[in-house]
Order: sequence, then structure tokens, then C-alpha cells
Amino acid sequence: MVFSIAQILPGFFAYFYGEEEYVFIFISTGFITFLIGFLMNFFAKKRNGDLRTKDGFIITIFFWTILAIFGSFPFFLANLDDISYIDALFESISGLTTTGATVFVGLDDMAKSLLFYRQLLQWLGGMGIIVLAVAVLPLLGVGGMQLYKAETPGPMKDTKMTPRITETAKALWFVYLTMTVMCASLYKTFGMTTFDAICHAFSTVSIGGFSTHDASFSYFEETSLRWTAVVFMVVSGINFALHYIAWTKRRLLHYFYDSEVKLYLSILITTGLITYLTLYLSSVPNNNLLAESIFQAVSIGTTTGYLTSNYADWPLFVPIMLLTVAFVGACAGSTGGGIKVIRTLILMRQGVGEITKLIHPNAVVTIKFGKKSLDPRIAESVWGFFSIYVAVFIVLLMFLLSQNNDFLTSFSAVGATLNNLGPGLGEVSNNYKELNDASKLGLCMAMLLGRLEIFTLLLLFTPAFWRS
Repeated sequence: MVFSIAQILPGFFAYFYGEEEYVFIFISTGFITFLIGFLMNFFAKKRNGDLRTKDGFIITIFFWTILAIFGSFPFFLANLDDISYIDALFESISGLTTTGATVFVGLDDMAKSLLFYRQLLQWLGGMGIIVLAVAVLPLLGVGGMQLYKAETPGPMKDTKMTPRITETAKALWFVYLTMTVMCASLYKTFGMTTFDAICHAFSTVSIGGFSTHDASFSYFEETSLRWTAVVFMVVSGINFALHYIAWTKRRLLHYFYDSEVKLYLSILITTGLITYLTLYLSSVPNNNLLAESIFQAVSIGTTTGYLTSNYADWPLFVPIMLLTVAFVGACAGSTGGGIKVIRTLILMRQGVGEITKLIHPNAVVTIKFGKKSLDPRIAESVWGFFSIYVAVFIVLLMFLLSQNNDFLTSFSAVGATLNNLGPGLGEVSNNYKELNDASKLGLCMAMLLGRLEIFTLLLLFTPAFWRS
């Protein structure tokens, strides 16, 4: 019922901009969505009691699947050229999962209400990710997020969902909304139109990457806009539990004590400098090469997916390096995708520990974060997550190859969608329009798996889950 507002609101934009044919589309789809939600609520209103952990997972999965289906209706009914229902569903899932992979072309001439709707889907999906990561995933035990039990509010230590999730969601909404308003205000100040500023603030803070122009962020030439985007992409890629602490306790030093944040910033800075040096030594023509290099490294590294140039055409190893960094992604509990920096850090320290054991077989090696030792169960769950992640990646890669896609396109498309990045390499460096329907459906599954941290979605196919 609440989601229907996301469809009705663009209807007012359509009326304001004189796009009469879209007013009916948005109002009618919003009404249908509201009506179905109302009927579901009506028949279930007598059900009382706390939500169990299993219920939380089911609700989370439905957020990105059922709502994505309803969210696809305006795209399909818009009767855009060469856009099938599979394309509409792909765009809707890409928006809600904040992937940013698109099958749309001609964005500069597209109706503003439809453009606003795309951006709004990403913004709503980004908030859903925050609630998922802070309130739901720690219950699953997929590794990494348990480190924030002591600092993060919400039902972390309980075996069932509690009313504190409401308090957590409200606080996170406020932080998320404040960041969005600040980002839009700065975009407007540095030269964007009000419409572009709002739309790009939605996709920046959500680390989505959708743009209102075919040229993506390269449409805007002002260097100040790019540096503004860099700042908000970096901030949005940090665990929102830390933002919550900074907001409620008025302290900032905890950012610099956080091991994940330090590695996250180190990866982005190193990637940006390597990109700059490589392009500089390769004599790539560019009037502002430093800003271009940093922007693209941060955009791909945080899995935002904004483009200021086609990074797939950059020389040597740079495109593959940037795509590899996207596999690591942003911090856990952020709107970013990827494996997450905290899991990467645990894998690294676990690997170093194994080397130490080879040298000193009797040594007792523990992984520490600050003064606390990491629970061995968490390290095991990280390895479990990583192994499943690799297996899922290989299965999806084989599926795309079976659809007669070349290896570079298949590899980058799966990597870009599973990590919720968006733009890939090869045939999908600009958009995914040329892929066949089967490939698009496979990538829809990749986007959902990546957004739901794989285990959350795979739970549905586990008999033990339904018997619990």
C-alpha cells in the first residue's frame, strides 16, 4: 500500500509537465497496487503476534520480488519503443536493487515523469537495503554483520523480530533522507537543474547509478559536480550503523577506528591513483584526468555505476581492475553492493592466519577487530558465503555463455549484476538492451541474489526453512 505512493507521485509530475498519457498510467497502476495491498491487509488484519525470524526473511525477499513486479507495470504500459515486459521487469528489478543496469535508450527525450519514477525506485530500494543489512542479515549469520551487534540498534540479539525494528527504521530513514537533501542541494548549487539534482541525489545516495541522460554523469561538465558525487558516493558506501552513531551520539572519530572503513577508503584511494597514473602514462587525452580517474574509481568501486566516459575503452588492465574492485564493493550495512569490505577483510586476515599456522603449527591464531577477537563461527560463515558466491557466479556465467554471449560480455554482465554495479564490459558497457530475454531473466536473478546477499534468497529453496 505504501509502495503505491511511488507510482502515484510520478503521476503528479506527469500532470505538471503536461504528459497527459502518463498521468493515467501512473494513477491507475498506483491504484491497482494500493487495492491489492489493501485486500491483503484486510484479510490478514486479524493475525496478531510478533514476526519471527523466518517472517523477516520472507518479507525481505518479497520487497524486491513482488514489488519489482508491480513496479514494472508503468514501464510496460508506457509503450516505449522495443520495450517488452521482460525489459520492463529488468528495469524495475535493476532500480529496486540499485544495480543501475538499464535496457532503456533515448533517456534525454524520455518523459520526465518516467525518468523520475526510475530514480525513485532506486532511492526506495536503497533504504530497503539499509533496513535489510542492519536489522535482518545479522539474524541469518552470513558473516560480517555480526560485528555490529554491540553498536547497532535493532533486533540483533533476539531470535525473533521485535518492535525496535520500527525505531531503527525511523532513525535510518531520517539519516538517509538528510543525506539525500544535502546531496540534491549541492548538485543544484553547482549547476544541475532542480529536476536533475533531485533525480541524481536519489541515485547517488542509494548507490544506484541511474541517470536522466544517456551520457550518464558525463552530461555534466562541471568538475564541482563530480567531486560532490565522489563525496556522497564514498559516504553512502559506509555502514549506515556508523552514520547512525555519528548522528545520535555526535561523534565522528569512530569512523577512523573502524577497520572496515579504513580498508574501504584505502581501496578507493589506491584504485583511483593507479587509474590516474596508468591513464597519464598512456597519454589518454583528458583535460581533467585526476578528477576523471578518481570519479570513475569511486563510482565503480562503490558499485554506483555512474560513467563520465566509457571505462571499457580505457587502456591496459584498468577496466578489469575497476570491475575486480567492484567485486569487493562497499561496506556492509551500506547501500553498496559486492561481497562487502568486511568479508574481504576477514578473508584476508584468515588467510594470513593460515600462513602463520603453517610456520608455527602449534600457534593459536585469532582474528581481532580492535580489542575484540572474532568469533570463529563468523569466520566460517564468511568462507561459506564466499564459496556459495563463487558457485552462483559460475552457474550464472555458464548460463549466459549458453545464450551465445561472448565471454567478456558474460563475465562482466554477471559480475556487474551480481555485485549490483550496472555497467559492464563488452556488449553491456552502455546498456543491456541487445541481450536476449533469457539472458535478461538470468541477470534479474543475479541482481536479486546480489542484493539479498545470496543466502537470504536461497533460503526459500531449503526444505528445513519451511519446516521451522
